[in-house]
Amino acid sequence: MAFTMHLLRSYNYFVCCIVLNFLPIIAYGDDFSAEVSHAEVVLQNDDYVLSAQINYHLSEKAKTALQNGVPLYWHFEVKLQQVNGFFGAKSWVVVGKHYRLQYHALLNMYRLKNEDEGVDHNFSSLASALELMSEVTNLPIIKKSELDSEHQYTCLVKLAFERDALPLPLRPFAYIDPQWYLSSDWTEWPLKK
Repeated sequence: MAFTMHLLRSYNYFVCCIVLNFLPIIAYGDDFSAEVSHAEVVLQNDDYVLSAQINYHLSEKAKTALQNGVPLYWHFEVKLQQVNGFFGAKSWVVVGKHYRLQYHALLNMYRLKNEDEGVDHNFSSLASALELMSEVTNLPIIKKSELDSEHQYTCLVKLAFERDALPLPLRPFAYIDPQWYLSSDWTEWPLKK
């Protein structure tokens, strides 16, 4: 009986510690997600190209992790959707870009890597690195000849923060702590032919 009571007290203590540990997370109200503030698709020759402006709002926890050498990954995704009236919409991913942002303490520099192209850029400040990530210019999406002229199309853009790319000890917290919700919502607009 004494062992059972001791086990019950230990369990209650454990639950209390967990609740008190996550109380600040539940009460936290700031929004740290990225935001697509402007997006535009224009026709250049036979190609539709995308230009977009993205605003990043990094939380203190994300900045602290970055300062401690944890790389942060984002995936910029563009979808094209064929609108089919009452029958829903057919959509497919047209293009995507992967970014890795990391701080190197020995060099006192931020390194931004476009994972798809293998291109690295070094910056002395976080603001400068985020500024480069914020600009998407003339990204080819699809050729005009590949679209059916009888259908209407919608373009969707999203920036997804890849929580699964975080180190294993951080991942559980990244799924319950709003300071790790660094993705944008889908931004949608009609494609003008």
